[in-house]
Amino acid sequence: MVITWILVANASLAKLYANLGPNKGLTLVKELIHPESRRKNSELVTDRPGTMASVGNGQGSAQPQTLPKTHEAKLFAQQIAQELYLGRAKNEFSRAIVFAPPAFMGMLNAVLDTPTAQLITDRFEKDYTKESEPVLRERLGACLFL
Repeated sequence: MVITWILVANASLAKLYANLGPNKGLTLVKELIHPESRRKNSELVTDRPGTMASVGNGQGSAQPQTLPKTHEAKLFAQQIAQELYLGRAKNEFSRAIVFAPPAFMGMLNAVLDTPTAQLITDRFEKDYTKESEPVLRERLGACLFL
């Protein structure tokens, strides 16, 4: 039996569904929530940027290279990639389909290991995390027989 995992994710929410074959529909396997990605950058840092000596007459301000919100999204992408890795390692699926907004899709692709990434047959750069299962089934019509 070919099991397909369908990941519907954005930077703060991920739903992982399984399809067990033609006309079997979708089963929710896991839901991951990352509330830190919904917070404002100012809420994620506890202090103002520090100061450092700069070349010239003025002082510079040390800025983080990555915004805190982006950092949190990358951490969540790593958590999702770990879930997919574990599922692949346990042979819980043999194919995967991913729905994610373009920026988050890039973060996810950057942290997936090669064997897991090779099991992803379709990638859709859309955010369907707020869609109901019937709407999601309709979107998947081109990839699966639900």
